[in-house]
Amino acid sequence: MTGTSTIVMDAVRAADPDRYLSALYAPAGKRDALLALYAFNVEVASVRDRIHEPLPGEVRLQWWRDVIAAEGEAETGHPTADALRATIAANHLPKAAFENMLEARVFDLYDDPMPSRTDLEGYCGETAAALIQLAAMVLDPSAAPRFAELAGRAGCAQAITGLLLLLPLHRRRGQCFVPSDILAAAGSSPEEFVQSKGDAAAERAVAAMIALAREHLSAFEKGAPALPVPLRPAFLPLALTRAYLDKMEGAQSALKGTATLSTLRRHWLLLRHAMRGWAPL
Repeated sequence: MTGTSTIVMDAVRAADPDRYLSALYAPAGKRDALLALYAFNVEVASVRDRIHEPLPGEVRLQWWRDVIAAEGEAETGHPTADALRATIAANHLPKAAFENMLEARVFDLYDDPMPSRTDLEGYCGETAAALIQLAAMVLDPSAAPRFAELAGRAGCAQAITGLLLLLPLHRRRGQCFVPSDILAAAGSSPEEFVQSKGDAAAERAVAAMIALAREHLSAFEKGAPALPVPLRPAFLPLALTRAYLDKMEGAQSALKGTATLSTLRRHWLLLRHAMRGWAPL
């Protein structure tokens, strides 16, 4: 393992342990490529955490656009960027997918409310679902296109669950990923939601978000038994999604704290699905 791949691996392991563990179930020759994709996702998903104003964040996202668009083999000196460029070239990954992902991440930099469920699903499609599909293309480029719709469902389930896990953080900094139409149906608004007003309405909105995540997860699980074995690692993080949703519907409210799974539980769920997929129990 090179120094660059070690840096990339460590970045994913620290910031996105669920995807890191899932990558370990991929064939050895595919792991570096998956970790490069996941490290890129860590970089762009965390831009908001490292800025105080949107403009520097926009500049950072533009830097990534330029890096991905550049032709040639000149290194940038940034381990993740260099690993990503090598992965895109070696696996013939579509640069448009990365451009769309970066464009979607502009939303993260601002405090504008998410307008609707449709907008939320579009955001999930350009971020988490696209990442799953890119990982699938690395693992089996001939089979991956047949499961693009399944990747869409998987990405929505995973991303909505992730947003629910981050709700306390988002509320503290004035962000609202819960769509305005869902909030209105629950008797709340983006302003009330981020200000922790109307807790009963906020709970109804969270329940609607959990139901939406479960809807996409159920659709994914219905089609998942058809996944070829080589594609499983791309979808493996979904092995944890139902457990996270169950936790959030239990004693611990998503509004008050982040649901967690024990290390043993996470390892067991990933191992079980890596070995037998999503075959009916």
